[in-house]
Amino acid sequence: MGGPYKRKKYHYGDTHLKKGWRTKRRTKDLDQIDADLGEGKVEKLLAQEVDFDKAGLGQFYCVHCAKDFINPRAFQDHVKGKPHKRRLHALKTDPYTAEEANRAAGMGSFIKPGKRKMDTLVPDAITNGEELEDVRKRAKLEGDLEAEVVDEKSLDQDGDERM
Repeated sequence: MGGPYKRKKYHYGDTHLKKGWRTKRRTKDLDQIDADLGEGKVEKLLAQEVDFDKAGLGQFYCVHCAKDFINPRAFQDHVKGKPHKRRLHALKTDPYTAEEANRAAGMGSFIKPGKRKMDTLVPDAITNGEELEDVRKRAKLEGDLEAEVVDEKSLDQDGDERM
């Protein structure tokens, strides 16, 4: 009546799905994020234009983790969390370079990687105290202004519309 049941082996042939499982939540690597932390790029990432395709309209972006958040509360909760703190700690050391790899292989003398101070960078929308509704209103106003400029350009000098 009882006894052990047969072990199910339904996932034996799912090798074609393994890559999808590994890359489902893949974000930028540390060297790519380090490149984003350069002088000109950080300001652009912290003050992005409104993008309706991104979460939170692209206004609540964590530069260190390369993630968009839906509202300021989600961003602030993320900053307090362990994954963000781990990423900050990993970014404190300088990224590996080709020269460092050669030194590790025995071609040159070893130089200990430098440490740097890493603080959380806060997007402009959060420093201004904007909520998601405020960002939507701002985007709508900017969209209306752009539409007016396009309408003015489409008028001919005589006041007639172009075709």
